Amino acid sequence: MAKIKITQTKSIIDRPKDQKATIVALGLGRISKSVIVENTPQIAGMVNKVNHLVKVEEA
Repeated sequence: MAKIKITQTKSIIDRPKDQKATIVALGLGRISKSVIVENTPQIAGMVNKVNHLVKVEEA
């Protein structure tokens, strides 16, 4: 599978608990922090849930 780079672009302050938990599960937590992960259906679903808080690129 392809790898993707996920970068947090916005704060999780005043967001619902499920969105905060999703950001933590992705390995993020600070603005501008990035992780490189495999593009699996589970990761794609998590990214879709918080797509307004992150930026996704091919790695």
